[in-house]
Amino acid sequence: MLIFSIREFHHRIHNPLTERQLADFGAALRLPPGTRLLDLACGSGELLATWARDHQITGLGVDLNPDFLAQARARADQLGVSDAVRFVEADASGYVVDEPVDVAACVGATWIGGGVPGTLDLLNQSLVPGGMLLVGEPYWRTVPATEEALAWCQAESDQVLTVQDYMTLPDLLAWFGAQGYDVVEMICATEESWDRYQAAQWLSMRRWADAHPDHELHDAVRHMLATEPQLYAAGARTHFGWGVFALMAR
Repeated sequence: MLIFSIREFHHRIHNPLTERQLADFGAALRLPPGTRLLDLACGSGELLATWARDHQITGLGVDLNPDFLAQARARADQLGVSDAVRFVEADASGYVVDEPVDVAACVGATWIGGGVPGTLDLLNQSLVPGGMLLVGEPYWRTVPATEEALAWCQAESDQVLTVQDYMTLPDLLAWFGAQGYDVVEMICATEESWDRYQAAQWLSMRRWADAHPDHELHDAVRHMLATEPQLYAAGARTHFGWGVFALMAR
C-alpha cells in the first residue's frame, strides 16, 4: 500500500482520466439531485466530492488506503460537500451497503471482485433495481504482437500478463451486452490523460526518494524512476486503453 501512496500521493484521480474528463463523464450521466452513489476502492474521493458539488449527489466511498482517505475527506471539506459524502476505511472486496444505492461504482479496481464479472456481481448487491453500474477497466488498444511488447506492458506490475487477460474495446463492449447489460455511456483514456496519470507519478517518486534516502523502499523507487519512462512509452502508452463504462441491466 505504501508504494501506491508514494507514487500517487499528489493524484486526485488514481486512474488515467483528467479532471475535465471526469467532470464531463459526470455531466453525461445526467444524475438527478439526490442520487445515491457507492464508490468501492474510491481512492482520494475525487469522483464523489466533485460530483456532489456539481450534481448534488450523495455518496459513500470505501477504500483501504488511509493516506488517500485523508485526502478524500480534506477534498470534501474544501468543496463544501462533507455533509453529502462520507468515506470509510474498509476492504472494498465483499463490501455491500445496508441501503441500496442508485449508482454503484468501481472505477479501476476490479481486482476487488476477482475481475470484471465478480465485481459486477458485487456491485449489484448494493444497487436498486434499475440502477446504474460504473466500472473502469483496461482493454487492448493495440494487442502486443511479441513477448517483448507484452513484457513492456507489465513493467509496473508483479503479475504475469497474457494477451488473454484483456479484451479489445469492441470485444469488451460486446461482452457487457452478452452479460445482459446495456452500455449507456463511456469515457476512455487518451494519450494525454495516460501521460498526466503516469508521468506525474515520477516527480512524486523522485521527491520522495530525495527525502527518504535511508528508507527500505528507496532503492526500489529509484529503480522505477530509472526504468519506467521508457517502458511506459513502449508498453502501456502504446498498447493499453482504459475506460469507465456505465451499465444498466436489461
